[in-house]
Amino acid sequence: MSIENVSVIDVVSIDKNGDAVLTIADHLEWDDENTHLLKLQNKINAYLDSIDNQSLYDSYPDAKGRKIIINLVAKYWPNKDAEIFLQRTADVLESAGYSFEFKYLKK
Repeated sequence: MSIENVSVIDVVSIDKNGDAVLTIADHLEWDDENTHLLKLQNKINAYLDSIDNQSLYDSYPDAKGRKIIINLVAKYWPNKDAEIFLQRTADVLESAGYSFEFKYLKK
């Protein structure tokens, strides 16, 4: 499971607040051509599609009726383009009723 496999939700969990957390495992370095950003955008869109078409709830019925948080866990700190993308993503998801979190795994 990784950012490169858009057909799978990497991790689904219920946090201490009772929210459904959909985690994206991101092991890729950020690149100047922004191919990483495109992969991330595709993965987020796949997560949103799974919510919209209800397949998330078929596979993970405990997620139904809960607030959805999309959680990106990255191995590398984002470059400037990625920082802008992540902030815009958070804004768009918030306006759609979801939450977005970014976590960086420090070495």
